[in-house]
Amino acid sequence: MSLFKRKKPWVELQHEEQFIPKDYSERGVETGAKFEDHLVGNEDLKRIFAATESMDLRSSMAWLEEHHEEFSESTFIVNTDDGNALDTLKGHHPRLIINKMGLTRIRHLNTFLNKANETMVDGGYLLCHSRTSGLKRQIFMRRHPGFFGKVLYAFHYLWHRVIARMKITRWFYMWVTKGKNRSYPRVELLGRMYRAGFEVVDERFHQGEFFILGQKFRKPIWNDDPTYGALVKLNRVGYKGNMIGVYKFRTMFPYSEYLQPYILEHEGLQKGGKFAHDYRVNFWGRKLRSSWLDELPMLINVLKGQMKIVGVRPLSRQYFGLYTPKMQDLHISVKPGLLPPFYYDEKTPETLEDVQASEKRYIEAYHKHPFATDWRYFWGTVGNILFKHKRSH
Repeated sequence: MSLFKRKKPWVELQHEEQFIPKDYSERGVETGAKFEDHLVGNEDLKRIFAATESMDLRSSMAWLEEHHEEFSESTFIVNTDDGNALDTLKGHHPRLIINKMGLTRIRHLNTFLNKANETMVDGGYLLCHSRTSGLKRQIFMRRHPGFFGKVLYAFHYLWHRVIARMKITRWFYMWVTKGKNRSYPRVELLGRMYRAGFEVVDERFHQGEFFILGQKFRKPIWNDDPTYGALVKLNRVGYKGNMIGVYKFRTMFPYSEYLQPYILEHEGLQKGGKFAHDYRVNFWGRKLRSSWLDELPMLINVLKGQMKIVGVRPLSRQYFGLYTPKMQDLHISVKPGLLPPFYYDEKTPETLEDVQASEKRYIEAYHKHPFATDWRYFWGTVGNILFKHKRSH
């Protein structure tokens, strides 16, 4: 069923196709989720993927327009930038929703994704597309090569990525643009899908456009407050299992915290027990982490009594769930700290088991001699940082 017909969202492509890199991709896409026929129980979705495999965006949208009457009554093709418009689908129990409107053109994107989730049956699919900020940059620099193009892009970045996101200027950006043609990194789009209760089961760059297929696996989140600011507050497991808000300077793209299950599934863990190939960390984040500056705001948590200087790392629920039940109980028996035990160890832990063993040694020693243990671990960690160049990654 096709609903909400409006101006074709791909007409703007007609005059810039020469600038679109057909083979464009981004780090993590190749190892990310991929569509598998035998795992997808929706016949309309299988047909769409097979028929549009070699088509660009404009041809794909035209094919959907031509064949929409042939699909099941539980498949809905919409073309809207209004998330609340999906309320009209309630009671129809969609098993597949396809939005022909690009995600960057939707003013209240979280509302759209959450409403899509709430209207469909459990296990239903949402297929959508967008042009990521990285792809936009590639197209922009092809259209405006050289030094002049870099200057223009700096203004483009300032407008769409800074002014659009700062609380004191965002209202002006939205008033001018009406929320159209916004700029989202790929990681942010994936994170927004998970926040809305969709597991990403396919992602790909295809002939100059980014396509995402999500499957509903839980209810959406409405009551949190994702931020874009340089200072972020992350929910972490604290002393006695109480959740605390840990302050850090932003090192990841917005909405990265929702993407932990996806990173774990498709990238796994690296040496030291952290996520491998963590493309959620942005350029400036890598610089901050290498200098430890991103950790400084956690001193606020120390002053509030939620953390101490030396202690176990404050963990997200997702990562905490990877610990053994015995280690979970041990982990929350002490306050988390700014300097984790494994920076004290002579040999850097290589696996999650090594990290747990390192924490176990520290916690058991701390319970016997609290002050002496923290004193020894503090100076040992400082020595390793200064002379053996151990760093946060």
